[in-house]
Parts: sequence; C-alpha cells; structure tokens
Amino acid sequence: MLRICFVFVLSFFPIWASAEVTGKVRVIDADRIDVAGTRVRLHAIDAPEMDQTCDTKDGVSFACGQWATAQVRARFEGKVADCTPRDVDKYGRIVAQCRVDGLDMGEVIVSEGWAFAFRRYGMEYDLTEKAAFVAARGPARCASAIAGTVSRRAGQGTHEC
Repeated sequence: MLRICFVFVLSFFPIWASAEVTGKVRVIDADRIDVAGTRVRLHAIDAPEMDQTCDTKDGVSFACGQWATAQVRARFEGKVADCTPRDVDKYGRIVAQCRVDGLDMGEVIVSEGWAFAFRRYGMEYDLTEKAAFVAARGPARCASAIAGTVSRRAGQGTHEC
C-alpha cells in the first residue's frame, strides 16, 4: 500500500515541478526569493549568507551578506517575476530561473557582483561572473570571505571591496 501511495505522489511531481511561478518578488536574501508566496532558490547562483562577512585584502571586514541582499532587494523587491522551475532542492524549495522585466534575475545578480555563478548546478553565468570579477564588482573583488562557497571564490580577487 505504501508503494502505491509513493508511486501516486511521484506521478504528480513532474507536473508540479514544471509549473511556472509568477507573482511579486519578496527578497529573502541575494539568492532566495518568495514569488507569490512560493519559496524559490535562484538557479545556478550562490550569494553570501545574510549573516556572512567578507574581508578586503587589507583585512577590513564588512557585512557582505547584508549588502548583497540589500542590493537585490533594491533592484527586484515588489516587481513581478516569471519563474521557470529547474529542480527542487534538498529543502523542498523550487530551484528556478526567474525573469523580471524580461531580464534573467540570476544574470543580473551575478553581473552586478552580488553573487557568484554556482557552476556545480549550471554554467549559465560562468562568463558573467568572470566579467564581474574583471570589473571588480561586488564580493568578487574581495580578498576573502568567511564560510561557504563564496570563501573559495572570493580569495581569487586582488581588488579592494
């Protein structure tokens, strides 16, 4: 009986996962949003956590997670997003590519240096991140960051934050 229920539930999963999510954006942090009450993790990007700090090459710390979130909030909060689900993460959130005013949110966020390309999950923003790094935008210009994947990437920079 349990197997039948499991198969029944799984049979509806692809339908649910492929449904577009459209609505007003509420920014949670620089790579997570709510769209019309649905929690969405933005596909193939990774941003500093809200409580994360980053260090400049001179050793000065700043709240890069709060800064990145504030930038994303100023750009997208309250706007209408159209999100195309790509996956569901281990926390049950929809992982999606979202567009606002015809622009890919992930691409904008990475190009401004507010987050990094998360190549483990997709290469869509690889060149965008490299351009942000060369232009010394956002945390990409930091000497180091503390914790997470951001710390492995930010250490590559030589520009001051």
